[in-house]
Parts: sequence; structure tokens; C-alpha cells
Amino acid sequence: MTENTGVKLGAAPGSRGRTTIADVVVEKIAGMAARDVRGVYALGSGFARSMGSMRERMPGAGSGRSATRGISVEVGELQAAIDLELVVDYGVSITDVAAAVRENVISAVERMAGREVVEVNITVSDVKLPDDEEDEGEERQRIQ
Repeated sequence: MTENTGVKLGAAPGSRGRTTIADVVVEKIAGMAARDVRGVYALGSGFARSMGSMRERMPGAGSGRSATRGISVEVGELQAAIDLELVVDYGVSITDVAAAVRENVISAVERMAGREVVEVNITVSDVKLPDDEEDEGEERQRIQ
């Protein structure tokens, strides 16, 4: 006994189901892509980083940094819009860093999530000065 599922044999695999990508997935992809850019010190505002640092020290609150701090996204079936909040290193060209972040994020999200990125809005909320004290126990997030 066979059941007719309404799918023709030989039909393209893409037409045999639906793929949903959660917002948090796109947030993580965007966050990793943004951190890869030279001149990005951290993601999120100083307040968000402070609260995250305190949360990371609490027992049972999860391990490691929040990969999505400073990132918000709207993901549809075909498109995504991304907002990033950055802290940049002192001395770098903010416009160059923003352009590189935008390019890296768009490339990564479109390649990995298959969503057209319609916009990447960047807010630079702080500049890491050379003489700023490092947060207690916090490692530098910048990847060179």
C-alpha cells in the first residue's frame, strides 16, 4: 500500500518543505561577522556590556559572552534587516570600520542564512581609548 503525498518524484528538494531561520541565528552570524572587522572593540553600549559582564559572573546564567549583545534583527522569509551597536578603537576611521562591518555582515548573512540583507544600520556608541581601564576580568573582544 502506498500513500500519495502530492510530491512528484524528482521534484527539487527545495520544494519539499520549508526552512525557517530564527532571529537569534541571524543575530549570531551578524555578531561574529562584525567582530571580525579590525577596529571593532566590542558590540553593545557600555551599559549593555556592563550588565552582560555581571550576568556572565552569576552562577547558572550561562557560559561565555552573549553573542548577540548590541544586535537586533528582523528576519522575514526572504529578507533581513540588521541593527548593530559598536564600540570602536580610538584612532580608526569610524566610517571605514562601519563600511567594513556592513560589507562583512551582509556577506555572511546572505551566504549562511540565504536572506537578502536590505539594510545594516550601525550606531557607534563609544570609542575605546588607549588609557581606558579594561573591565575587571573581561578579555578584549577584538580579533586582529
